[in-house]
Amino acid sequence: QVQLVESGGGLVQSGGSLRLSCAASGFSFRHYAMAWVRQAPGKGLEWVSSITNGGSTAGYADAVKGRFTISRNNAENTLYLEMNSLKPEDTAVYYCAKYPGAVWAGRKYEQRGQGTQVTVSG
Repeated sequence: QVQLVESGGGLVQSGGSLRLSCAASGFSFRHYAMAWVRQAPGKGLEWVSSITNGGSTAGYADAVKGRFTISRNNAENTLYLEMNSLKPEDTAVYYCAKYPGAVWAGRKYEQRGQGTQVTVSG
């Protein structure tokens, strides 16, 4: 059974940093592309970033490009999102998500975790 458990969220001031983690279990993590998506209050899900199974290729939404970095440790079955220069508009619940295969381009993720709250005060 696929399990994705996010952690690392919290309250931070504008301009601050946070590092989110996602512990994956129940599947062969190193074989699947992964993503971070977020949902701000009153809004729909928004794609943030994705990474291929081996970590060689990543993509970012324009809103976070240059500020966020996605990475993964396949030996520890963990996905990360390093968030710097945070803005109030980054306030959202952040979810990690699993793709159905090794690549993410043109694909839709199939499962996501329960999320971790990130709140950025202005």
